[in-house]
Amino acid sequence: MEKQRMPEAGPLRRVVIVGGGTAGWMTAAPLAQLLGGRDHAACCEIVLVESPEIGTVGVGEATLPTIRYYNNSLQLDHAEFIRETQASFKLGIEFKDWGHLGNRFFHGFGEFGPAIQNRSSIMHWLRLHGLGGMASHEQWSTATVMAMRNRFVPPEGGEVASAANAYAYAFHFDAGLYAAYLRNYAVARGVQREEGTIVDVSVRPGDGFVTAVTLADGRRIEGDLFIDCSGFRGLLIEGVCQAGYHDWTHWLPCDSAQAVPCARVEPLTPYTTSTARSAGWQWRIPLQHRTGNGHVYCSGYISDDQAGRVLMHSLDGAPQGEPRQLRFKTGMRKKIWDRNVVAIGLASGFLEPLESTSIQLIMDGVGRLIELWPDRRCDTHLADEYNRRMAQQYASIRDFIVLHYKLTRRDDSEFWRYCRDMPIPDTLAHQIELFRRSGRVAILDPDSFAEPSWMSLFLGLGLWPERLDPLLAQIDEQALRQHFERLRQAISQTVDAMPDHGAFIHHHVRAQPVKAAA
Repeated sequence: MEKQRMPEAGPLRRVVIVGGGTAGWMTAAPLAQLLGGRDHAACCEIVLVESPEIGTVGVGEATLPTIRYYNNSLQLDHAEFIRETQASFKLGIEFKDWGHLGNRFFHGFGEFGPAIQNRSSIMHWLRLHGLGGMASHEQWSTATVMAMRNRFVPPEGGEVASAANAYAYAFHFDAGLYAAYLRNYAVARGVQREEGTIVDVSVRPGDGFVTAVTLADGRRIEGDLFIDCSGFRGLLIEGVCQAGYHDWTHWLPCDSAQAVPCARVEPLTPYTTSTARSAGWQWRIPLQHRTGNGHVYCSGYISDDQAGRVLMHSLDGAPQGEPRQLRFKTGMRKKIWDRNVVAIGLASGFLEPLESTSIQLIMDGVGRLIELWPDRRCDTHLADEYNRRMAQQYASIRDFIVLHYKLTRRDDSEFWRYCRDMPIPDTLAHQIELFRRSGRVAILDPDSFAEPSWMSLFLGLGLWPERLDPLLAQIDEQALRQHFERLRQAISQTVDAMPDHGAFIHHHVRAQPVKAAA
């Protein structure tokens, strides 16, 4: 019997990225920075293959504050990036009608004040709230107060904690323009862009490693490591590796979306808006040149025509085209790294964009790949560790999103009654019950949402703890109230001195006008 040939040891000689778009070029850019500019003998080529036949839904993308670390790691010019992508600033997400009709709350970026005796400030606020006479916890979130007053300026004076730096921010930008911006960055650093449609994939007998992809015009592109950024199709990770898929639609039943941009309206708000509808929810993402809108819904409870009408009738600006339809299945691949194929972006899984986590998962997927960078053998233990960490993050984000639906008190539609009554993952059930019984928040994944985010959701959706940490009572009540009042006044005065969000953009990072989307 012929002995199976093992892959050669040694560094990767060529990495092939299958698919462009946001995921492909966000993968290519840091790899180009890491691997480019070396002498020819040691160089690892990076080739990206994208098809002109596959478009994107570029109607605006919302992000989390960590996008700034990604941009900084590439040494991007901050102002140039904002102008080139028509970006605006994001301080958090405003939620409307989620807990019940008429409900409104804000998930802001940042803490609710400094910790007090090793307990978070919001824990002490819960104690005072229980005793009576306290304003909403949102008054102690600088980001939330800024958002509600439509103010923005970057944090200042980070050496000493103050109301002027107790917040974080992210961006809204045009995802298509961002991909193009990163494409220019990557190509300038040596990434080879090949345009064409893949019609065949070659695998090595015995171990099933992918060895090459063949394009429609006959070109054959060989590689040692293949990164699948082909979107929902999962051309390599599913089409070749058959990695399998964890279907989470029983917890997250929305399976469809329609998206359309509309004309920009004033004021230019520094936050995303998520409005619950009868069978899903609607997003609003303000950019410099337009506003991105979309309706995420469950097709089992509303027809596509009805969903389209809900979307179009609730736009606050003139529509720029007709809605574009998307279908999806919420979940993740059972293996995101399989053999010498790593899936990034939608090819690895999909969680609806309720908390703007799509780009976060791309960033972390690329970052972990670099951290666990393989040689040509693509050791299975590296893949196992990568899959473990990605699965942990996916599950944590999944639970955070499920929380939005599960804690609803809405009973005005069959969809919301299903969400209210559905079984949930054991991990989320533990987190809910821990908070309900003790006011404490369990963080099961340090790379996912932190305590302030969970607190914003718990309290915003109307979940209040039955008991609190008994050590909170050690601090004198009146002294604590005075502390909180001083902090609230400092935040209010600091925010009042800030410029309007639109005015800040106009004076510092205004982009050039562009034509409406095709």
